[in-house]
Amino acid sequence: MKRAVVRPASATIPSLRRSAIETLRSAGIENAELDARVLLAHVLGKDAAELMASDELVAAEAEARYADAIGRRVAGEPVARIVGVKEFWSRPFAVSPDVLVPRPGTETVVEAALAAKPERDAPLRVLDLGIGSGAILGAILSERPHATGVGVDRSLGALKIARANLDAIGVGERAQLVCGNWGDTLSSQFDLVVANPPYIPTRAIGELPVEVRGFDPAAALDGGADGLAAYRMIVAALPGLLAPRGVAVLELGAGQEEVVAELARRTQLNVNDTARRDLAGVPRALVLTPHEPKKTLGQEREAH
Repeated sequence: MKRAVVRPASATIPSLRRSAIETLRSAGIENAELDARVLLAHVLGKDAAELMASDELVAAEAEARYADAIGRRVAGEPVARIVGVKEFWSRPFAVSPDVLVPRPGTETVVEAALAAKPERDAPLRVLDLGIGSGAILGAILSERPHATGVGVDRSLGALKIARANLDAIGVGERAQLVCGNWGDTLSSQFDLVVANPPYIPTRAIGELPVEVRGFDPAAALDGGADGLAAYRMIVAALPGLLAPRGVAVLELGAGQEEVVAELARRTQLNVNDTARRDLAGVPRALVLTPHEPKKTLGQEREAH
């Protein structure tokens, strides 16, 4: 019986990291230093700070895994997909091929939602249309301990990831997940509705960076011919989904504020001020509320 040949460690943590940085820079990868550090920490199972202070030798097997990870990054695969997790709202969310990698700009939706419903202990009913990884709903439920949530998605794979993530951050018991197309299967009303729908025009998908077009699910990107197909369905459903004092917060693509706001106005929804901007200055989160029902003559007399 042949013994397995085990190659001795031949490279140190600093030398591997330096080599990886050079490889990533040569391939035109932005944030090469950060990516090299994060991927090495992942491969070695070490904290990034601990990694920076270490000059230990790296086992040959780990060196090979690191080379594979760097190769995947050079090919355009996002770091979050290689390590299988992305931080959002200071919490880790697992990702899979079934879901978008949560973007920093999407935290603007969470900020707008929390600002619209500022009472921390309010027993809110929250609906997340197109829940994906569960990042938006998970962030809101973590900040509103008495809120309950419903997450809807057409993808069973996405619902599986969302369930795991919500359980992992400790809010799973307050969340129900439903397989469906936006709000079609729902009959309840909610205090807060959030959504990050697909908003890229079909013709523009091929122009997206490889990190997006090559690895994010097409269904989560493709917004139809003009990028507005999902907004039309969501906005049409909102009057029936929002409680009388409910609030909806929709994520927007660049340049979509006015056209989505006009869709909302035509559906008898109020547009609350201008959209909240993300850190890059892009109008990102549009806040909508239902029209107040007109008072009858008798109600107006009673009010006076």
